[in-house]
Amino acid sequence: MGKNRLEAFSDGVLAIIITIMVLEMKVPHEPTLAAIGSVLPVFLSYVLSFIYLGIYWNNHHHMLHLVSRVNGTVLWSNLHLLFWLSLLPFTTGWMGENHFAAATLFLYGINLLCCAIAYFILQQGIIKLQGAGSILAHAVGRDIKGKISPVLYLLGIGASFVSQWASGAFYVAAACMWLIPDRRIEHEVAQHIPQ
Repeated sequence: MGKNRLEAFSDGVLAIIITIMVLEMKVPHEPTLAAIGSVLPVFLSYVLSFIYLGIYWNNHHHMLHLVSRVNGTVLWSNLHLLFWLSLLPFTTGWMGENHFAAATLFLYGINLLCCAIAYFILQQGIIKLQGAGSILAHAVGRDIKGKISPVLYLLGIGASFVSQWASGAFYVAAACMWLIPDRRIEHEVAQHIPQ
């Protein structure tokens, strides 16, 4: 089957997730800068999760650019990824509302780890469908960033009850690592797919 419905559905779900997240931010009732300070943790948690959703949307888009067809395994793997991403508004809101308390950082890290695992499962399902010699398999290669991310999430999870600053730093570091443009797929597209 074609990939268009999967792409359209995924884009729609991600747009809804972002919308839900921003609606969770409550406007202060006082017109003072001090009032803004009280919602700063909620805003910072929103910014971090927005970046993560942007990273997943971008990588998902690039990955599907190399896909010509999908099967049931890929569809269910994609839903699995969307499930974990759809929990981000909850874990983000809980973390921000409770000023990055240890338990909230722990659960946020679990959520990020599950998203990473689900993305890996989707990626492997697509590679299995298209074959080990596919353009996507070649583009992914050793996937160093994909292997470092879960380690950073695990370190953040482990640090959550020891140092909230260290835990948050691990999550921010993983996001920053993905903000550096990854040109592997774009390079493969330029070499193998006529524009």
